[in-house]
This record gives sequence, structure tokens and C-alpha cells, in this order.
Amino acid sequence: MKYQPEASHFINGAYLDDTSGKPIEVIYPGSGKVIATLHSATHTIVEEALRGGDAAKVIWREATSAERSRVLSAASRILRERAAELAELETQNTGKPIQETIVADAGAAADLLEYFGSVAASITGDYIPLANGDFAYTVPEPVGLCVGIGAWNYPLQIACAKAAPALACGNTVIFKPSEITPLTALKLAEVLHQAGLPPGVFNVVQGYGEVGATLIADPRVAKVSLTGSVATGKRVYAAAAEGMKRVTMELGGKSPLIVFDDADLETAVSGAILGNFYSSGQVCSNGTRVFVQKGIKTAFTERLLQRLSLAKIGDPMDPETNFGPLISERQLQIVRSYIEKGIGEGANLVHGGIQLNRAGYYLYPTVFTEVDDRMTIAREEIFGPVMSVLDFDTEEEVIGRANATEFGLAAGVFTANLARAHRVAKAFESGTCYINTYNVSPPETPFGGSKLSGVGRENSKAAIQHYTEMKTVLVSVNELSAPY
Repeated sequence: MKYQPEASHFINGAYLDDTSGKPIEVIYPGSGKVIATLHSATHTIVEEALRGGDAAKVIWREATSAERSRVLSAASRILRERAAELAELETQNTGKPIQETIVADAGAAADLLEYFGSVAASITGDYIPLANGDFAYTVPEPVGLCVGIGAWNYPLQIACAKAAPALACGNTVIFKPSEITPLTALKLAEVLHQAGLPPGVFNVVQGYGEVGATLIADPRVAKVSLTGSVATGKRVYAAAAEGMKRVTMELGGKSPLIVFDDADLETAVSGAILGNFYSSGQVCSNGTRVFVQKGIKTAFTERLLQRLSLAKIGDPMDPETNFGPLISERQLQIVRSYIEKGIGEGANLVHGGIQLNRAGYYLYPTVFTEVDDRMTIAREEIFGPVMSVLDFDTEEEVIGRANATEFGLAAGVFTANLARAHRVAKAFESGTCYINTYNVSPPETPFGGSKLSGVGRENSKAAIQHYTEMKTVLVSVNELSAPY
């Protein structure tokens, strides 16, 4: 399969390039080799995308909800037909095992388009009766031109999480993928165009931070949606506030996962694995602080290590591989530095912690026990396959410790006591909570964080309010009087 795209950008329904832009090398994390070279958007490219998106909003906002629904539904079908191709490209893009990208990337992207295609027809206003026969009605109107800025861990899925609700509401979109993983967003643009989306309604512009900053600052842009780090989110939020632009911020976390002593051991271990090692630990909602009640801590740890010995680490293109490399050499070194801090601060390294002796950016799944809440590995987001196991005595104690963080993206609890499960979920200071499961995110359910973990929600009907402006129209059927 050819990984070099036809051009770097997709604007106004066609590929476009300007090779005077700064080169962007796409490196396959499984080998460390360059598989494609693109170019960052020049001023000319950025302006072309802004002009195209601004002009196309007049066309797309006038499309009926049925027309929008048909386009998104058709795009979903095309994505499913091309799922194998897209999964392979996403594996090359990110290094994630193909058994993962076929489900969590290509499949999830198609699910988002399908869901918002079905939601499009339900985006309606309300009728409000008033006194003496007067009434009012509301009209949800598209906000206009939206900018989406993606992260490198789920490039295609994130592109759809931002594009699908925006398009369903009648907005136009300029999407800037991470410069590390630029390939699959271009395929999404192809698919949407093939499905009948008018030119200029969805555009892909590649580039580094300055390209995103230019897009965010432009007065033609009405809405910004970012998936990224807290540090980046603060900068983007501040820049958007200068123009009073709407924002959705899906940022980082240091999420707690609590295992009570009555939990089903296999289920709890499965949750901890999914919440720490899926995508090689590169998931914002990961439950990397695993609090295990003292009565089962030994059994939990022993079973966890047994299960980790079954992980198949290797070639991401092998359908049997279920644990792949980290995204880049830089990320590998960041994670290794946290492992060194964990050891240096007295945590007990019981599994992994070392790099594989092979090409690519591989690191064994890593588990620390005897972790203290004050340790760096228990406080800071690592974004890699590093689990901290902490113990606790009581429910009240663990809830206080779980919430003692500046983040609030996700939290999970494993217990057979459903009254306690709901009580703990209510007490969590997190936007997304899980009971006896972890890290699932169906398109029907809202996803997002509290505190420093974000603003707004993605997925579900909750996303619609972030991409519409509610207009209220008041109507009188009575004679109107005035004091003079």
C-alpha cells in the first residue's frame, strides 16, 4: 500500500499542495522509518482554506437536515467498505496494532458519522406558548466556520468526533491533524467528498503549531475544538477568548480506577489493562492510578502480572499483535524519564520499565507498586504504558485521594455492590465515570472532563449545543401599546 498522499492538504474538494511549506516527515513508529513527507501549510494554503470554508457555509447551512443526514450516512458506509485500508494506514500513522485500528479507529470513525447522520434530522427548536395567545419559537442555527485541532493518538476517530456533529448542524470545518499523524484525515476528506459533501465544507490543513494559531485567530472562525494537552489547551482557550469564539477542549487526565475487595478479580484486572495499556497507554482518559483495597491487593497484582505475560508485543501489522510501540522517540524518552522518577522516588517496579531491543519505539508494559500519592508518577500525566498500583482501606479514604488531583477527565470503580458503585460514581469529580468497565466511549454518550481536563462535551446530542447558536423568536398576535 502506498502511504505517500497525493498532496498535503485537501481544500475545496480537491488535493492541494505548496512545497515551499516546512516539510513534515511521517515516521512509522513500528520501525522508525519515514513513510511519507508532507508540507506544512503556507499563508496561501491557510487563506485558501479559510476562504473556502467561509464561502461554503452559506451553501451547507441551507441544506436540509435530510441532505446532511444522507451525506454523513453515505460517508459512514464508505468508511466501513474501506475499513481494512484505513486501519492499515492508521497503523502506519500511529504504530497501533491493526487489531486495534480496525475497531477503535476505522470502526469508531464510521460509528460517529452514522450516529450524527441519524441525529441531524432531530436538530430542531421548540414552540413556547405565552399569555393571551402569544408564543415564541427557537431555531438552532449553525455557528459558522469551525476549526478542529486533532491529537496524534486517535487521528481518524478524533477528526470524525469534531467533523460529524459540526457537519450535522450545518457548519463548515477546517481540520488540522497533529503533524505527527497527518495521513488519515486526508482520507476522511476524500470519503466525505465522495459521499456528496459540497466543496469547501470540510477541509484538511497540515501544519505545526503556528498554523493552528493562525486559524484560531482568524475572525472568520466561530468555533474551535481541540484535543490535546492541558498546556496546549490553555493557549488555545486564551487565543479563542480574544475573539469570543466558542470552544470545546478535550484535554488530559490522571484518572483514578478503584477496585474494591468484592470486585470480580478477572473483570477488574481487565479494566486495569484496558485503562493503562490499550494504545500502549496513550489514551487521555486512562485510569493510571489504580487504587486496590488492601484485602485483594496481592491477588490483584499477581493476576495482573500473569495477564501481562500474555501480551503479544511486536509488529503492529501482525493481526496477532496486541501491544505496539509508542508514537515517537520523543514520547519514548518522556515515558522512560517518568519510569526513572518512579524508581528514584521509591516506587517498586514489578513489571517492564525497559525498552525492547528492536527497531521502533517499543517499551514493555510497566507496573509500579508501593506507590505514594505524592510521587511524580501518581500526580502527572505520563501518556505511556505505566500503571501505578496504590492500596486503600475505606471508601471514604479512597474517594478523597481519587479526587485529589487538578484533573477530572475520567474515573472508574469495580465492585459487586451496586449501591456503593453508584455512590462512588456520584462522588467522583470527573466528567466521565465507569462502573465495572473502563475506556468505552460510544457515540451515543457524552464524553468530556471537568477541572483542567476540559470544557464542553463531545459525542451524543450534548455535542449539538456546542455547534449551534440558539435563536429565539417572540411573536405577538395582540395589539401592542406603549406608554407614549
